[in-house]
Amino acid sequence: MPEITEAELAPNVKALWLKALSAVQTNNHGYAVKLLQPVLKDAPAFLDGRKVLRKCESIVQGGPKKGGSIFGVKTGGMGLMKIASQVKKDPASAVPLIEAELEKDAYNAEANDLLFEAFNALGLPDSAAFALETVRQGHPENSKLLHKLADYYQSRDEPAKAAEVYRDIIKHHPTDSAAIKGEKDCTAKASMKSGGWSETAKMADLQRNKGEAAALDEASKTGLTRDQLEDRRDRLVMRYNEDTNNLATVKDLASIYEQLEDWEGAFNFYSWGFTLSNGDVALQTKAGHMKDKVADSHMKELEERAKSNPDDPEVQAMLAERRSARIAEAVEEAKKRVEINPTDPISRYELGQALFNAGDHSGAIPHLQQAKRNPHIQSKVLLLLGKTFKAKGMFDMASKQLADALADMHGMDNTKKEVLYEKGLIHEQMGDKDGALDSFKQIYEVDYGYRDVAQRVESSYGG
Repeated sequence: MPEITEAELAPNVKALWLKALSAVQTNNHGYAVKLLQPVLKDAPAFLDGRKVLRKCESIVQGGPKKGGSIFGVKTGGMGLMKIASQVKKDPASAVPLIEAELEKDAYNAEANDLLFEAFNALGLPDSAAFALETVRQGHPENSKLLHKLADYYQSRDEPAKAAEVYRDIIKHHPTDSAAIKGEKDCTAKASMKSGGWSETAKMADLQRNKGEAAALDEASKTGLTRDQLEDRRDRLVMRYNEDTNNLATVKDLASIYEQLEDWEGAFNFYSWGFTLSNGDVALQTKAGHMKDKVADSHMKELEERAKSNPDDPEVQAMLAERRSARIAEAVEEAKKRVEINPTDPISRYELGQALFNAGDHSGAIPHLQQAKRNPHIQSKVLLLLGKTFKAKGMFDMASKQLADALADMHGMDNTKKEVLYEKGLIHEQMGDKDGALDSFKQIYEVDYGYRDVAQRVESSYGG
């Protein structure tokens, strides 16, 4: 029974399907559910229809239900136990029975597990995966079924998807060693697959360019072109697959992924390197930074999506929710880094920045003051301290921090421009128009287009 598309629906079934889509567009999700049930009864292999049905059911039900047992005792009871027996005897006839249970709770873990088994038996692999993906969406803490989903993706030679599932398991169960190892191995296999390497290739074939690989090991890891970096990555992945516990290879791979700006790959290998190193703080810190970059990358994607859909309230709400969550996550991650290395000024600066972004200005100050010990970041620290005092209405202290920052700056780079601009704004708020204009003029002289300095300076001349 192969999975089918809309084009393959029988005319009468397609008419119901189109009617259901119209109901969805008018937000009549309850009616859409009633229309979609007979569609799927007649066309059980129509995966797109099942996806729409599940989304509508979720909306009607108000999302995943809390407190349900993963074995169905609370949500399915004896009914699901009988259906489980039916799945073994006649999986096709069991599917409508399972759907009846899912109409009560679309994310019911045991019911979706039974649906997986039924579709697997019917030879509908994508539908089977979707059943467990529903559990992953509604109950990502259910490690038992998420492991089952990851194993299923591996059995289908889809290591990238398996790695994503393992990452979700680790989020909720950070000490799950099987998930940690599975994620690393699947990430490596996915890289090998994208690079055209066959896991079952003969070692003689894999090492036919051994001399070239050795020469590459001697080459600098910086200053390489993207093609060279990708070539090096593929060779290192091959080596990693031979020995996943080789720390040197893992560290090299982490570095390559970082240079390629593949933040998820870099995070995975820095994390695995930390595990292998028995506590190398530098690797742990690197992993934390890569995790931040992954989150920032996802945020940018969501921002672009929101920008492209300004009238979509759901996307705008998702963005607002994600921004709030990201700020809280950044604070927690930065606190962990400070706990690991409390004397590191950079970690202190990052925590100060995170607290500032969260609106905890008083909490940010002591960390930023400690961060001033590092002369390499002192200008950035003083700039942020100035902004922090400004946010607290302490304009005189804010101005002093920015003046101290300017004392060590010579060339007019972007940091100096920002310091001058902030200093100008503070002078304005203090009623010092001449001091504000002096700051803006210094920027105007070298960068006419910087923010609104041209308008500020020229308006002072009456122009």
